[in-house]
Amino acid sequence: MEEKVSSISLTNVAASYDNGADVITDVSFNITGGAIYFLTGASGAGKTTLLRLIYQLHKPRTGQIKLFGKLTNDMTRDEITEIRKKMAIVFQEYSLLSHLSVFDNIALPLRVRNIPESKIKALVPKVLDWVGLSKFADEKPLALSGGQQQRISVARAIIIQPSILLADEPTGNLDDDNASRLMDLFIQMNKMFGTTIILATHSKRLIDTYKFPVINIENHHVNFITSKAASDTTGKKVWKGPAPKNSLNELSKQFDDIGKM
Repeated sequence: MEEKVSSISLTNVAASYDNGADVITDVSFNITGGAIYFLTGASGAGKTTLLRLIYQLHKPRTGQIKLFGKLTNDMTRDEITEIRKKMAIVFQEYSLLSHLSVFDNIALPLRVRNIPESKIKALVPKVLDWVGLSKFADEKPLALSGGQQQRISVARAIIIQPSILLADEPTGNLDDDNASRLMDLFIQMNKMFGTTIILATHSKRLIDTYKFPVINIENHHVNFITSKAASDTTGKKVWKGPAPKNSLNELSKQFDDIGKM
């Protein structure tokens, strides 16, 4: 039950690069398991740094980080690898493997977890359909647009049913239809699996539409902004564009042993 109490905990964390000035300073907060937050701040404020700290891609200069109740500061490489199996991250630069097909990029985290190939062949096409890329399964990522590559990156992240999902501007290159589709999937994941989601964005429209609480970084510090409608995750939103399909119920039948290993 510990994960439900506090999935992410930072205490007096400061972070810098190459012994330079701190990007973030004296940051402390606890995020309860199963919450959705927007992460905002000006360019260069430290949004990506905060996501990297949580995903254990960067070590704090000072302070402590706990994930699922476990202190990460002195974890071994193997211990970090294990804790990352419960998390997924989507960065702006996509981080796709150019020599693999779209299908194989999305299937990669399942194969690393030794999921049976029969299940992979059943699940990957469903996720491809969800993100609207079914016809590109055999293409290489570089043959697709930036927005399409972003959708591949998101699909690869959500396919493992992570306990924590970190996303850096995942809708930045998407049109309204596909942005709505991805946001709807994030909300359904949160409801169905209790996924804790931190979504970095510059989009005031997203924030005003979905009204999740906001983690704002300003002057190297973090503060929380709670919307009056922050508890409303029913999907009742105003968004111009076709309503997204509800496909996660179907996908969830395939998730019985993914993300639980």
